[in-house]
Amino acid sequence: MLVPFLIMLREGIEAALIVGIIASYLKQTGRGQWMPAVWIGVFLAAALSLLVGGGLELMSAEFPQKQQELFEGIVGLIAVGILSSMVFWMRKVARSIKHTLHTSLDHALAGSKHHVTALIAMVFFAVAREGLETVFFLLAVFQQSEGPAAPVGALLGLMLAIGVGFAIYSGSMRLNLGLFFRWTGLFILVVAAGILANSVQALHEAGLWNHLQGVVFDLSATLPMDGPTGSVLAGMFGYQDAPTVSVLGAYVMYLAVALVMFFQAPGAPQAPQSSRVTNP
Repeated sequence: MLVPFLIMLREGIEAALIVGIIASYLKQTGRGQWMPAVWIGVFLAAALSLLVGGGLELMSAEFPQKQQELFEGIVGLIAVGILSSMVFWMRKVARSIKHTLHTSLDHALAGSKHHVTALIAMVFFAVAREGLETVFFLLAVFQQSEGPAAPVGALLGLMLAIGVGFAIYSGSMRLNLGLFFRWTGLFILVVAAGILANSVQALHEAGLWNHLQGVVFDLSATLPMDGPTGSVLAGMFGYQDAPTVSVLGAYVMYLAVALVMFFQAPGAPQAPQSSRVTNP
């Protein structure tokens, strides 16, 4: 439950921050009449994300066992790529995201005769990015989790993100976005390493990857995956009680490279200094 909760919270706040910056700038520049177009773009992006997620979930349910393992492996690899790019993209553009959105907004409203369509498209693509990132991550998590805990965690994270986003926009709450994105970014990289390890295992079970299958160690007697602690570790970090060389190697190599890139990237991994999106 914790993993989808934190991811939905992060993605939700990120999307709310984008929408808040756009809404605040429209209000400050006397263009508040364009806000209905902003909400249309948000709702269209949310609808697309739900449609893609539901379609992929229904499609996978019809697959035979090996095809399901292949689908799980492919979705996991896509999720790892998206999660990684999300962390490093936010790290790169955090300090300039407000200026970038203001510039894009001015261009959309001034550079086109169809102002409403241009604004809807701008908001749609900005929010759809966050939504589709979340869809592939949740698909990967749901496939590796049983029971309602993961969907409930995702729903709670989304609800809290909406509340936090509104509080930040209204000015009734200040959040250190720098620390928030820094620590959630590190957490996401660890989660992505676990998803990658599980994807390698899924590709093996699908018959596509049969190399380096020697078991490195076996903790099934002391910390089994189906035990209380093991199931929590498996759900959060992709823990396996008897990992193979390829599974453990994928986990360690990804995490080592990702952490080096994360800490060596120029500048502090933070969002705009103030969480008040109403500031000019």
